[in-house]
Amino acid sequence: MSKIKVLVVDDSPTMRQLVSRVLENDPEIDVVGSAKSAQHARELIKLLAPDVMTLDVEMPEMDGLSFLEKVMRLRPMPVVMVSTLTAKGTDTAVAALALGAVDCVVKPSASDPDSFDQLPAKIKIAAKVKRRAPTIQAAVRPPHVNGSYQPDGRVVGIGSSTGGVEALISVLTAFPANCPPTLITQHMPPVFTRNLAARLDKMCAPRVVEATVGAPLTPGTVYIAPGGDLHLEVAGRTSFACALKPGGLVNGHCPAVDRLFSSLARSLGPRAVGVLLTGMGRDGAHGLLEIREAGGRTIAQDESTSVVYGMPKAAVELGAVDSQHPIARIGEVIIEATSSRT
Repeated sequence: MSKIKVLVVDDSPTMRQLVSRVLENDPEIDVVGSAKSAQHARELIKLLAPDVMTLDVEMPEMDGLSFLEKVMRLRPMPVVMVSTLTAKGTDTAVAALALGAVDCVVKPSASDPDSFDQLPAKIKIAAKVKRRAPTIQAAVRPPHVNGSYQPDGRVVGIGSSTGGVEALISVLTAFPANCPPTLITQHMPPVFTRNLAARLDKMCAPRVVEATVGAPLTPGTVYIAPGGDLHLEVAGRTSFACALKPGGLVNGHCPAVDRLFSSLARSLGPRAVGVLLTGMGRDGAHGLLEIREAGGRTIAQDESTSVVYGMPKAAVELGAVDSQHPIARIGEVIIEATSSRT
């Protein structure tokens, strides 16, 4: 099997050497070139046709986010951002994921000297991602956003992983301000989820917050599972609230989509709507089946628009999915499924 061709882009010669050395220690990866600037990287992309690019956030002439936007628009390819991820940088990392980066890796520091240990694995995941233009487009808001929608009491759970930030933006920007109560488990580290919630809150009509223990589920609010060691679940039988519960890794993740979906099935039965978006692995498939068997509605992103068609595919193969749709349609489908006027 041919090696994964990687282009390393960083303005620091020391960091370029470090990234290259870490990657070339993996027999499945070949660093075909390194670039010190966006202009240099453009030339090497044309010359070397890499499978994956690592990209620094802070660079002279053109910063990493600006270059990422151009790459994803003009020559889409899998990109892994390499950042110091300070408080400011973490927000930048979430912005990069929204633009189409596959993942972000922390540069080594005194407090985290082994952060690059995960870099080869992330490169291998990125190599499996489809090269495609971003799905997020500026569009006229759907008619229901202007006030025609009334929720019918259903509660929505959404699960996503690789490529999920882009997908969530597409879904939630189609929601009206009085959307159904919506809980989201996106596989992300701590702090990232707080910045994701803040970013989505600025972009979307509903209020988007990081979930807290006991927060009541109300129309017009979207709750993001905090990254860390607790699972987001729904608690209650007649009135419902967010619960954050321990339990270790499920399907290799915490928080896990399966835990969210299972709780929706138990608490809400036919009033639950489960939505599974792009992501690697099988997390969410069994929980989505539980929702369907409890009489709820189940929706999955289709293969053509998934960055990684892993989680949705697992759910389809399990018989857990009522319908599949391209990402640009899923927000509308959720609203149609939860409207009191349909």
